[in-house]
Amino acid sequence: MKADVVIIGGGISGVAIAYNLAKKGTTNVVVFDDNYMTGGATGRCGAGVRQQWSSKGNCIMAKMSVDFFERAQEELGYHRDIEFKQEGYLIVATTKEEDEQFTKNVALQQSVGIPARKLTVDEALEIVPHLNRDVIVSATFCPTDGHLNPFTMTDAYYTAAKRLGVQFFYREKVTDIVVTDGKIEKVITERREVTTDKVVNAAGGFSYEVGQMAGVDIPVYSENHEILVTEPIEKMQGPMVISFSKNIYCQQVPHGSFLMGRSNPQVPKGHDISSTHQFLDEMAKTAVELLPPLGNLRVVRQWGGSYNISPDRQPILGDTDQLAGFYLACGFSGHGFMFAPMTGLLLAEVIRGEPTTIDLAELHIDRFKNKEHTAYEHSVV
Repeated sequence: MKADVVIIGGGISGVAIAYNLAKKGTTNVVVFDDNYMTGGATGRCGAGVRQQWSSKGNCIMAKMSVDFFERAQEELGYHRDIEFKQEGYLIVATTKEEDEQFTKNVALQQSVGIPARKLTVDEALEIVPHLNRDVIVSATFCPTDGHLNPFTMTDAYYTAAKRLGVQFFYREKVTDIVVTDGKIEKVITERREVTTDKVVNAAGGFSYEVGQMAGVDIPVYSENHEILVTEPIEKMQGPMVISFSKNIYCQQVPHGSFLMGRSNPQVPKGHDISSTHQFLDEMAKTAVELLPPLGNLRVVRQWGGSYNISPDRQPILGDTDQLAGFYLACGFSGHGFMFAPMTGLLLAEVIRGEPTTIDLAELHIDRFKNKEHTAYEHSVV
């Protein structure tokens, strides 16, 4: 079997890259994933889509991705509703330091065309009345942020890519990448060998291991981040509510349940995605402190999912001088789903040798060679 490009990872990033390559005319694209579609991080994510970031690279990636999501159903010719609900993100500051940082963040966001604005406490309560005013100092709000169904969105990319001739092999694990004299020769899976000179690492939580197969060292690691979901109730909250200092994001999804998550500074690095009592306890305490009425809701279930984390909490995109023909789409630090449209476009441009839509210097792996590199993304839960 031969392929012009082999993509390892069939989550949202992998299928977006495959679609964009095929749309541009790369006809022989093959995608492998050892799980079922959305069986990895994509299907376990919080599915929020926001443009409010503290680094310029993430702001631009997010804004252009939202522009695509707004027209995705039509462009991809998808037969179902992708369920993109744009009711905004309300990000609350709970300290003076956060309040000052948010002023800078909004200035940056507005400079690239993101319609975010700074709010007083009273203005924030007009949008989400059940917020606990005693714990917030100020807030920011972007009305075009929102929530998107990860299953239908991934399927929309998948079906569009298949129509363009992309071959997908789910539940087929890649076991080796054969490199000879600094050149990729083939990809070996559990069932076949594929001759190719171009490989894309879109393997999510296993991006580091896929890099090692090819002899490429990628400065990423994975860790478990947990989420819970409550029973559904009548609609009471439109926007996603986030607090970085309180370590929470909380959204009422279209069918009425509240979905919420947080990070755990003590979680070990690795591939464990189990659920813990500690998360349930801490999540409940924080949710009730920030949004008191949620204390009346029953938890239906909880789960874990993998964050593939880079040193500066920004994605690693593009080629690498460690190996010709090896391309990276990893290190999204929990935000690969919302960046997928731009990931797909940019990787297709790089692979095909085209000028990129945006300058990738801030997101290229080479940035870590620069000891003065300081574009750390602080707006992460």
